[in-house]
Amino acid sequence: MTRPISYGPLIGHGGSSVHDHPRFDPADITDQHIEEIARQGERVLAWLETAQEDLDQIVGAGETAGGQVKATTDVNGRVLAVTYGPRAKRMNSQELAEQTLAAVRAARADAQNQTHELMREAMPDFDPIQANEQFQRLLSAWQ
Repeated sequence: MTRPISYGPLIGHGGSSVHDHPRFDPADITDQHIEEIARQGERVLAWLETAQEDLDQIVGAGETAGGQVKATTDVNGRVLAVTYGPRAKRMNSQELAEQTLAAVRAARADAQNQTHELMREAMPDFDPIQANEQFQRLLSAWQ
């Protein structure tokens, strides 16, 4: 039998949450918790409808440490451009591939950070990174 759990917000900022309790039992989630998650989901969807134009303008930029490979991606992670500096010609194919992937990953991370910042500005009490982590933990608990 699991001990009673005092839940804080399941998704969002601060307080106790389901991932803070090692013996989390999904059956302990109340209707109130589900309603709170639904309200937060509705807020995110409403924001997405109004923010689509801003999201479409996001371009993530990334480059390798030496600056010889640069990449840009859109908000969905699609590669828009990859450019190579003059010293990139000296790299072997394996190194060039690794550097290209590193620049693309950095660009995707930049686009994601820009998206999260837009969300934080629109919904100050909502942390998209924490929400995703809590959601993943919740899914893991049910598996």
